[in-house]
Amino acid sequence: MNNFSSALFAETLKMRRSKVPLFTALGFSIMPFAGGFFMIILKDPEAARAMGLISAKAQLMIGVADWPAYFGFLLQAVAAGGLILFSIVTTWVFGREFSDHTVKELLALPTSRAVIVTAKFIVISVWSLAVTLLVFGIALVVGYLIVIPGWSTELLRTSFLGMLGCAILTLGLIPFVALLASIGRGYLPPFGWTILTMVLAQFAAIMGWGDRFPWAIPGLFSGAAGPRAEVLGTHSYIILMIAFFLGLAATFWWWRKADQTR
Repeated sequence: MNNFSSALFAETLKMRRSKVPLFTALGFSIMPFAGGFFMIILKDPEAARAMGLISAKAQLMIGVADWPAYFGFLLQAVAAGGLILFSIVTTWVFGREFSDHTVKELLALPTSRAVIVTAKFIVISVWSLAVTLLVFGIALVVGYLIVIPGWSTELLRTSFLGMLGCAILTLGLIPFVALLASIGRGYLPPFGWTILTMVLAQFAAIMGWGDRFPWAIPGLFSGAAGPRAEVLGTHSYIILMIAFFLGLAATFWWWRKADQTR
């Protein structure tokens, strides 16, 4: 337990002393402001046209200026942007050990490698969920300031659970990013993997296979292709869970077998 506490403290300290958490929070926080901007356009299309803004694109992306549409936009943004953001976080947490040439010292520690990897995944999860909650809080403030209709406590509850669900499902795909950052000993392989899976997720959704392709499931859960109950089944969540455990097991196995030759 002491080894785990020390490992968790060390990973948390690395995060606190870095500017990456600040940059990821700022980057992810753009989404509620973008949604609020679209809401302003949709509330007064004529004024938007007079200012040179194109309201037709806003209508295609969101629809109408109300809270359900605003939350719907945020859910889809979290599902798509969350994969990128969480991948950046994971790539930094694992890949920096190789780019900073600290992996040799890390592997030589008396602390179990499994404990170190567990601490890294905990920091990634807490970090990612904290940024998601920050975005939701900013969204509430932005929506209140621009005064859009359709508010209800039930909508607040379902939207909060939906956004949290999108984040958790996306986190289920992160172990593969950690694995690629470890195998590739740096940043580029996991970034390439993230782009590839995003493209494949789009293709799978278009072909009607999204409910069976793990990387398309968070996007479908967000409601991008319709009500989640109609596009996802129990098998979808089982498939994603299997992918999560496979990625997790492969990452732990790699770190257990890793040597110090580089």
